[in-house]
Amino acid sequence: MTQQRVAAPPESPAAKRIPLWKILALPTVALMGVLVYAALALAPEDADQGPAQRIFYIHVPSAWIAFLAFAVVFVASVALLATGKRKWDDRAVASAEVGVVFTTVVMLTGPLWARPVWGVYWEWDPKLTAVFILWLIYMSYLALRSYVPDPSRRARFSAVLGIAGFLDVPIVYLAVRWWRGLHPEAVVLGKGGPQLPASMLQILLFGVFTFTLLYLVLFTLRLHVGRLRSAQEEVQA
Repeated sequence: MTQQRVAAPPESPAAKRIPLWKILALPTVALMGVLVYAALALAPEDADQGPAQRIFYIHVPSAWIAFLAFAVVFVASVALLATGKRKWDDRAVASAEVGVVFTTVVMLTGPLWARPVWGVYWEWDPKLTAVFILWLIYMSYLALRSYVPDPSRRARFSAVLGIAGFLDVPIVYLAVRWWRGLHPEAVVLGKGGPQLPASMLQILLFGVFTFTLLYLVLFTLRLHVGRLRSAQEEVQA
């Protein structure tokens, strides 16, 4: 009796496509190295703050990309509530996790910068307090997801919190204008335009570009892991 093999179905074009995180991973690592070198060796030393100011080239891009990540959470959450499609929940939670990572970097680099400049690691400055609240909101977002087992309810509850939490982002940005505190005002998007020398501004913008690529790597990688997890849950169900 002869055995016949059943031909495997052909792979879809999507399955053959190289994931974006694989394409961007190595260039992003290389650019991160260039950024660190530029911040330490090429950027001029600030006359008032000294070497501690070099943390600026990591601290500020991290904050901007955290805002970007939470904006994606906001848009994806609105889309989830409007359409009910699970793909928007996947994108929201992926961006939320990456946003928490960048916000944590902000909260770690800030005190390292503050200690030699302000004399203390932490001060309950209005902007710092708003950043801490932002971090708590999205940590609560992630904690909520682990306590709601039903996927549909989990997605809806998370979407509401993701939308409400984004309201703190403009508060963080505008805190230095609304309240008096230790944190300096914006030196790039302030009222009078960029307040930095061209060499500092160029390195800062290069840092924002590099951290944007890092966000895309982490976001798409997290989406990939989430899809594998969802497929596993469907098989087990």
